[in-house]
Amino acid sequence: MSALAVGDAAPDFDLAADGGGRVRLSDLKGKTVVLYLYPKDDTPGCTKEAQGFSAAAAEFAKAGAVVVGLSKDSVASHDKFKKKYDLDLHLASDPEGALIEALGSWVEKSMYGRTYFGIDRSTFLIDKAGRVARIWHKVKVPGHVEEVLTAALAIA
Repeated sequence: MSALAVGDAAPDFDLAADGGGRVRLSDLKGKTVVLYLYPKDDTPGCTKEAQGFSAAAAEFAKAGAVVVGLSKDSVASHDKFKKKYDLDLHLASDPEGALIEALGSWVEKSMYGRTYFGIDRSTFLIDKAGRVARIWHKVKVPGHVEEVLTAALAIA
């Protein structure tokens, strides 16, 4: 399912981010990176997931980890989403979906008998050397943040 496997070098990225900034994997070398992909800002599951990662921001920081949320939403949408829920994490924008596809997270989905392509809710744990340490696909939000934090602590 994934274009990447555990142990592979994570694809380098340089994406526009909330607050007018940029998020580059090369700038995060030496830190653990939690890159979580989600379908849409300000939708119920995506909001719960973002709030969960945000609430655990201090624990991730203690583990030397940086959390980056990624979707195809615009930076303006990310800014509104972050402000509305007072989120403490980076939100990167991949409007063309190049990184999302490279990660193997642009997938065919089906709802109410209709098939379409969309983002697979997935998380990639990238170690300090820039290698993929863990991959979660088809993420269910309850308990996910805790599972990722445990994995991040294990490689800290």
